[in-house]
Amino acid sequence: MEIVVTFPGNKKTSAMVDGFEVRTDQEPSKGGDGTAPSPFALFLASLASCSAVYIAFFCQKRGIPYDKIRVVQRDERDPETKDVRKISIDLELPPDFPGKYENALLHTVDLCTVKKTIMNPPEFELRAVRRE
Repeated sequence: MEIVVTFPGNKKTSAMVDGFEVRTDQEPSKGGDGTAPSPFALFLASLASCSAVYIAFFCQKRGIPYDKIRVVQRDERDPETKDVRKISIDLELPPDFPGKYENALLHTVDLCTVKKTIMNPPEFELRAVRRE
């Protein structure tokens, strides 16, 4: 996959991903205009969204409605460095969710590709390439 990012102004970015535009910005306190989520907020949102997609797959396969399920993700940060130290994901299930599937649902969500990539990070290569 190739993602191309351009700079529409100030601290904004525009990333083209599979034909979709994904916009980011920084909050005003960091010099941005606050018009879109920050790149790091999108990173965290991708984890919660991935969890939600796995819920949808699980429920669709079993004919279980999932429109009332919520994924609530929180992070705990180091007070000094502001680094994320812990990410908690709660699957808020409605009262009529079949209890017999609860553990299987948790196991399925634990397979989220974004989480697996964080747990087993890829090698990174950063280069400066001049283009004509």
